[in-house]
Amino acid sequence: MQISARGDYAVRAALSLAAAHPTLLSTQTIAMEQDMPRKFLEAILADLRRAGIVRAQRGAEGGYALAQSPREVTIGAVLRAVEGPLAGVRGLRPEETHYDGVAQHLPGLWVAVRASLRRVVDEVSLADVVNGRLPAHVRRLTALPDAWEAR
Repeated sequence: MQISARGDYAVRAALSLAAAHPTLLSTQTIAMEQDMPRKFLEAILADLRRAGIVRAQRGAEGGYALAQSPREVTIGAVLRAVEGPLAGVRGLRPEETHYDGVAQHLPGLWVAVRASLRRVVDEVSLADVVNGRLPAHVRRLTALPDAWEAR
C-alpha cells in the first residue's frame, strides 16, 4: 500500500483534532502544528467533512472538530475519506479481478492483502494513536524482526 501525501496529511490532521477533541482548531493551527500547506489542508478537511468525520463551524471562533469521539474514528475511515478504497488492482476492487491460467487464483491473494490491511487500519482508532496504545495484534506486527527494514 502506498500512502500519498494527501492520506498522510489527512491522518495527521485528524490526530490533531483527536488530541484537541472536542475543542475546535483552525486550519492555521493544524497546518502549523503538523507543518503542512494550509490550502492543501483545507481541501483535505473538506473531504473529511463530506465523509462525516469532521464538522466545521464558521465565524471568528470557528474551526474544525471531530464529528465523533476519537475512539470511534478509525485510521481506515480517514484514509478512505481522502483516498477512496484502500486496496485496488488496476482500478478494480480485489474481488472484481479475474485471471485465466496460472494466475486464476491471484484474486484470492489480493483479497487477503486487503483483509490484512483492514485488520490494521480499521482496528486502530485516532485515540489509539494519540495515546500510543496500539492494539496488541498491531504492536506484534511492529515487533517482527524485519518490520522496520526496507525491501
